[in-house]
Amino acid sequence: MTFDKLKQFRGRVYSLLGNGKDALFDLMDAVLVTRSVYSFVEFSISPVFRRQWSSIYEAIEDSLPPRKKLMQLYMAHLPQTGQLVLAGDHTAWSRPHARTLKDRTYEHQAQPMSGAKPVTLGQGYSTIAWIPEDCGSWALPLLHERITSFDNPITKAAAQLRLVCQNLPTRSLSLWDAEYGCASFIKQTADIPADKLMRLRSNRVLYGAPPPYTGFGRPRVHGDKFKLNDSTTW
Repeated sequence: MTFDKLKQFRGRVYSLLGNGKDALFDLMDAVLVTRSVYSFVEFSISPVFRRQWSSIYEAIEDSLPPRKKLMQLYMAHLPQTGQLVLAGDHTAWSRPHARTLKDRTYEHQAQPMSGAKPVTLGQGYSTIAWIPEDCGSWALPLLHERITSFDNPITKAAAQLRLVCQNLPTRSLSLWDAEYGCASFIKQTADIPADKLMRLRSNRVLYGAPPPYTGFGRPRVHGDKFKLNDSTTW
């Protein structure tokens, strides 16, 4: 991307931010150039944040960025040919001591201590991103949304994939973790024009189609069993 294209892109993003966009745009730059912080207010001392410390809170409180329009702006700069690779995931933001935080939920999170339960209290987020490289860790998040207590990761991810694929020029390949290797996700995304490659748990059991009814007893609901960890069923 040339400097002129980058300048046009930033100007377009700025025009979409709405209320408090000056402080919010500075805050976005501060997040991009700051390697790590111990508290949110530390972004106010970044060289690219040109306002007082209280403006970072006002920027979050006053603004409501249009996620769909920003996503469409990002996707306008994606390659228009070839198969795009997407990746979806569900991550937890652990906030066990924030008792006044709105709508906390129980989330899965691996624990460093052996024997500890992989559960935390906080907020869950669903992300779908474009993966431009065969190797490396760079990615462009297209949608990053909160999973409320009235929703679930499977439904949220399916809705995100549907929205993203509606704005893609070509059929994409989407990558998913074992959480999404279930019938519910397959059914909710069956009509979406995207290929799906997902990880399956080693103890997953699949069933074939039931055989024809013999006329005796209750008709079989499932066919032969296929156990991933039992080679004799393959």
